[in-house]
Amino acid sequence: MTLGVRQQPRGAGSPHPRPGSRLGLVGWLTGLVVLVGVGYRLWLLGHAAPPTNSDEAAMGLAALHIARAEDFPVWFYGQQYMGALEAYLAAPVFALAGGPSLLGLRLPTLALYVLFLLLAWRLTLRLTGDRWFGLLVVALLALGSDRVVKNQLIAGGGYPEMNAAGMALAVLAVDLATGRPGRRLTRWAVWGFLAGLMVWVDPLVLPYVVALGAVLVGFCRREMRGAAGALLGAAAVVGAAPLLLDSLLTGRNPLHAVLAASGANASAGWADRLHGGLVLGPALGMGFCGPGRCATWQLWWALALPLLLALAAATAWHTLRRASAIPTDPAVPAAGGPGGVAEVPARVAAAVWLALVLAAVGTLGAYTVSSSAGLTPVESSRYLSCLLISLPALLWPVWAAARGGLRRSAGDRRGVGSALARPVALALLVATLGTAGHATWQAARTAPATRTAEARHTELVTTLRQLGVRHVRAGYWTCNRLTFATAEQVVCAVVDDALRPGFDRYPAYRREVDGAAAPAWVAPTGSPLAHTLDERLHAAPGSLDLVTIDGWRIYLPSA
Repeated sequence: MTLGVRQQPRGAGSPHPRPGSRLGLVGWLTGLVVLVGVGYRLWLLGHAAPPTNSDEAAMGLAALHIARAEDFPVWFYGQQYMGALEAYLAAPVFALAGGPSLLGLRLPTLALYVLFLLLAWRLTLRLTGDRWFGLLVVALLALGSDRVVKNQLIAGGGYPEMNAAGMALAVLAVDLATGRPGRRLTRWAVWGFLAGLMVWVDPLVLPYVVALGAVLVGFCRREMRGAAGALLGAAAVVGAAPLLLDSLLTGRNPLHAVLAASGANASAGWADRLHGGLVLGPALGMGFCGPGRCATWQLWWALALPLLLALAAATAWHTLRRASAIPTDPAVPAAGGPGGVAEVPARVAAAVWLALVLAAVGTLGAYTVSSSAGLTPVESSRYLSCLLISLPALLWPVWAAARGGLRRSAGDRRGVGSALARPVALALLVATLGTAGHATWQAARTAPATRTAEARHTELVTTLRQLGVRHVRAGYWTCNRLTFATAEQVVCAVVDDALRPGFDRYPAYRREVDGAAAPAWVAPTGSPLAHTLDERLHAAPGSLDLVTIDGWRIYLPSA
């Protein structure tokens, strides 16, 4: 079984048009799909969707402090892992806009999504030369289920930038492994910097750093012994500098915090881990399920994924061995890639495909053995967001089979392009697009409700300002969000449902609230915290003045 694309006559409808020729139908369709994917996410942002939360607000508060030059955090507030890169990206937006906003916080994450989409298209064309397959990949990545758009748009730490960085590492690895001339030292420096940066930002992308790094070692060993290797190492240190400096100054090991977050301090049965990691997680994390749940029929992807991984790995390995045995390395049969870039040798393409597959296997395996897969599979499926980087590698053999492009192996005269292979491949591609499209439709349906909920929160902010409230106590999922929405005009300290002090990601807020004369209380209507405060009000009538608005209850200390 080998990787390749079919030779076709050149022209506007060909997957391999001449460099500089017109885009043709497939080019215009690809551009349209990109616009639709970006437009869909802009529409979501206009509806304040996906819904924000106090974790995202913590990143927004960090961005606000950076914009004001009040604080320059290394980590996501309240923990010693997950670099605060998103805060540094949003800080200039806040400074230019004159203040914080949810839209301003998410504009950098939207830009990262656009970069990821374009890089995925670039990588696909570099490795296959097939513009129609590039269109398919872009179409799938333009869709967005609830879990996928949360990973791409919410500035909650790590997820929006990992996919863009991982895809950039893959594109750079292709350029370096093929010996592409021009700015090679710059490419080595960028690759090293991105690898180091991701070590600081979020270790979830490390399987891709390691796998693609192995490709560079395999094809560029001699070059890496000189200035290129030194520059790569130095750039990696620069990228990881915040983590390294913090570890040296504080003596903390961020690996311990990462292991604790993955559930290393908890326990889950292997049955639950396997179900969460291999059945529920992939379908949710790769965009095939509705908001917060998977219907039974949507779990078909859990059966398809292992088969796709095995097929993609076997195909890439076979091509790699076959191409390596040929003295003159054959190029993928396309004369001139996008923008006139030289074609990728078959063994380089196969090595990169194999690296992406192995990185996906590593990501899936690491998640499955973690307790998070068994304890919180719905929410922790976000840990599988990097699997989208491997989507082109997973689908390329299927696409080739659907187009009759899988070549016959030397020992099998019948070949793999049997009468059954093509319809099965077509059915798989249609099912993939259809399931992802249905999940996207389910996510879009929730946007109006999210906008309504955001309007209720805006009314809460307005009411507190009208009442002159400056300090409040509230639950975790209320506090940071309220403080961010008011640009710290209202400062909140976290309490649990029994009114005891809770987890404050930014301890200065608790100190300020504790020093205030008469903080108010805020609780969502019908919440356990509201029930506790209502009981206090009934036990001591007149101790609190109650103000109610749609969705919220405000308890003011009596004068």
